[in-house]
Amino acid sequence: MHIIHVNLAKGFRGGERQTALLIQALSGRVKQQTLVCRSDSPLRNELERLSFLTFVDANHLFQGHERVGHASVVHAHEAKAAHWAWLHKKRFRTPYVLTRRVDTPIKRKWTNRLFYGDADSCVAISSIIQQELAGWSPRPIPIIPSAISNSQNNAELVCEYRARYPGKIIIGHVGALVDRHKGQLELIKVARKLKERAPELLFVFFGDGADRDMLEKASDQLDNVVWEGFKGNVNDYLPALDIFLFPSRNEGLGSVLLDVMKAGVPIIANNTGGIPDIIKHEYNGFLVDATDTESMIEYIFLLIKNESIKKNIVANACRDLKLYSKDVMAEKYLAIYKELNLNA
Repeated sequence: MHIIHVNLAKGFRGGERQTALLIQALSGRVKQQTLVCRSDSPLRNELERLSFLTFVDANHLFQGHERVGHASVVHAHEAKAAHWAWLHKKRFRTPYVLTRRVDTPIKRKWTNRLFYGDADSCVAISSIIQQELAGWSPRPIPIIPSAISNSQNNAELVCEYRARYPGKIIIGHVGALVDRHKGQLELIKVARKLKERAPELLFVFFGDGADRDMLEKASDQLDNVVWEGFKGNVNDYLPALDIFLFPSRNEGLGSVLLDVMKAGVPIIANNTGGIPDIIKHEYNGFLVDATDTESMIEYIFLLIKNESIKKNIVANACRDLKLYSKDVMAEKYLAIYKELNLNA
């Protein structure tokens, strides 16, 4: 079986990471894989050592089709990839799978009706996305959640990072610095309220993005806020955190939460999008309204003051991780590929 993966994104965010994890997990399960991506895609560096993977340039929607030719299935991993997959199906009659990872409403355009309607399988990574896709595809919409990587934490780095802030309780956030999506301004409000009340708390932000200057300016009077910037190895820093806050205003699933769970860090997150598919309130984390800063503060102090509650939350989260292995994800996609290949 030959699978063509298509991801035409310029950067490397959650969707690209999941693309890489799936390709890695399918290695050895399928005979051949091709990744159609931009010539400058970060996915090339991520997957360059993988055997039986061919890279094909596609810097626009009409590039790469003839070079790839016939295959068993095309898997489109993001919106532009769906356009490419549709064109490839028209040229080579190759069935395609479309995975949607964001919970924002699909724009009511005839082109989207075409690309989603012609997909041989649409896959959602969470229940809220499944609901959105139901109005666009005539076929059943399976849910295949994002997977967690098998990377190991860097204990030495964790110790060094903790030593940088002696006596501090570190409350962390990881995400692109785009407030309309990730909601960092809400965390700055929490930090401002706790500046005098709990000076031992330190709010640390990992990531970069369009709103970096605005967010730094909003916190420039707060000595309990640190902007660490983008870290390619951000997972290595997660075990250094005491609590993870995730006030995203919208989120298809929030796959970073899986990494935080693996790191043994308790989570307080916004009750929106696909986040409740992962976080069950008072079982493996806490769910709040992202604009309800007082509730966030309440749960921060609950975790700080009650070690048994914190341990139970972390233990339950760790048990749930088996549901999100990349091997489980790969087998679910492989079943879809095989079914489409038989029906092609």
